[in-house]
Amino acid sequence: MNIEKISRELIPLLGGKDNIASAAHCATRLRLVLADESKLNQEDIENVDGVKGCFINAGQIQIIFGTGLVNKVYAEFVAQTGINETSKENLTNIATQKLNPFQRIARLLSNIFVPIIPAIASAGLLMGLLGLVRSNGWVSPDSALFIMLDMCSSAAFIILPILIGFTAAKEFGGNPFLGAVLGGILTHPALTNAWGVASGFNTMDFFGIDVAMIGYQGTVFPVLLAAWFMSFVEKKLHRVVPDSLDLIVTPFVTIILTGFIALLFIGPVGRALGDGITLSLNFIYQHIGWLAGLLFGGTYSMIVITGIHHSFHAIEAGLLTNPEVGVNFLLPIWSMANVAQGGACLAVAFKAKDAKVKAIAVPAGISCLLGITEAAIFGINIRYGKPFLAALIGGALGGAFVVYTKVGMTAVGMTGIPGMVIAQPGSLMNYILGMVIAFGSAFVISYLISVIHSNERKTLTADSQ
Repeated sequence: MNIEKISRELIPLLGGKDNIASAAHCATRLRLVLADESKLNQEDIENVDGVKGCFINAGQIQIIFGTGLVNKVYAEFVAQTGINETSKENLTNIATQKLNPFQRIARLLSNIFVPIIPAIASAGLLMGLLGLVRSNGWVSPDSALFIMLDMCSSAAFIILPILIGFTAAKEFGGNPFLGAVLGGILTHPALTNAWGVASGFNTMDFFGIDVAMIGYQGTVFPVLLAAWFMSFVEKKLHRVVPDSLDLIVTPFVTIILTGFIALLFIGPVGRALGDGITLSLNFIYQHIGWLAGLLFGGTYSMIVITGIHHSFHAIEAGLLTNPEVGVNFLLPIWSMANVAQGGACLAVAFKAKDAKVKAIAVPAGISCLLGITEAAIFGINIRYGKPFLAALIGGALGGAFVVYTKVGMTAVGMTGIPGMVIAQPGSLMNYILGMVIAFGSAFVISYLISVIHSNERKTLTADSQ
């Protein structure tokens, strides 16, 4: 494979050197931001030797080469274009400027929650293990092993405002450590634990304002709003406080002012907002049932195309930490939509006669079973149209089934086969059946209705012609 030739062919198809604003790469994809996306020749890029797919997502042009090859192409590409190496963080910042307001909010929430997903996922996995131990009576609830497991499984949710405070302040341009302190204020031991409110709580009089002494353990929106306000205050103070006093005065005033405002106003408003969203979704889940799963499962992949799906992490965390819900019933639906994309994509691999189409579709379809759908959605299913429609139907059917059978998850972030480890005790078999329904129906429908063109998009090679 001629790496130099690949790079040389890509440049004019991207609109020339002057149209390439920045470049970076991940494990499998060359990631670019173009000054003018209308100059992109996406169809011809997909026919370049070594290219396994090309799609636009979150303001970036992403060209799939695969592990190993992408590093070589990127090095040659940078050499030929003369572009300075761009970090993925800077590339994301540049690409964000191209997004609409809704996509920017979604990207913002994604940047806040993605870093803490490992903590929530591990806690959810431990919570599932604890539930298994409890339901089977393997260990006494009073034993040291059970108590230690409980501590390990609940810690991430208890300090969730501290974790969010850190990442949110960093994303909003404030001091992340002050954000963590703000989260600590909202979960201070002097406040009644948010999960123990049923047994009563105290109030205090603050200059005529009656303040409930209730903590914000496990909440999401109060600390999000407070971190935004804190970052706003901190940045304003940096501008007016003399440099000689900035190190001491700015953090002192920021914490005092933000802490009071958060406890008196932002916290209660954020709690009401979070509870409103969570309880409304729970009402739909409980009373509309499979119809809601059908709708959400059938539309999720379309939401993924816009990039707005990143904002769901905040809502899912709210479901998990709300004592009246305590389970993530949205993630199984998203999982069905992802698996269905894989089924539809692999049907293309079975039906296509072109070796290059198969080479793209097989790994892309398998990746969907592991929760990674972009390559399948943009590289195959949308490219041929009908496979994407088949995937929407499969996602809808699988989503309806998992909601009807009350499948729940104990964490966020993992879908497809990896999601099996965070399925609620008693939900695993129905979760697996849901994946079979989503994958199988999408595969069959895609195989029956799809018409697969060759790379030149002229000769039909489908069996159903």
